[in-house]
Amino acid sequence: MTKLSTATRAAVRQQFPHLARDVKSFPVRDGEEPWTLKEAEEQAATLLEERDRLERELAEADQELSELLRNSGDGAGDDQADSGSSALEREQELTLVNNTRDLLEQTKHALDRLAAGTYATCEATGLPIGKARLQAYPRANLSVEAKQREERR
Repeated sequence: MTKLSTATRAAVRQQFPHLARDVKSFPVRDGEEPWTLKEAEEQAATLLEERDRLERELAEADQELSELLRNSGDGAGDDQADSGSSALEREQELTLVNNTRDLLEQTKHALDRLAAGTYATCEATGLPIGKARLQAYPRANLSVEAKQREERR
């Protein structure tokens, strides 16, 4: 566990004023210790930092993609290899932007679940996601079993 600065802890408490109450109702799997306020605050801080980082990355990637698209039509003397290379570069940048958007949406959804007091509950089954799973992957919204079922489809 990481030690949160006083400013970070204050920001988490401001953003999630009911976390001290809600953490008591976060479900855990058999054999896991109940969530503590400190653990929940660390999860919130991690998600807030991740959201801010992803928003910065998305803004930068959007800018790069815009520049690539803007410059894609000025290759009057380009041969086919240059055109293909440019198309591949645009496609890779678009994939990066879309992946970053997806991660940002998952992170915001996890923050919404924290604010609503439903953070540790599987959205598919209503059972505990698992404390260890959430600590490893804070934006998880499904238990391991529900995620495995989803991937089999």
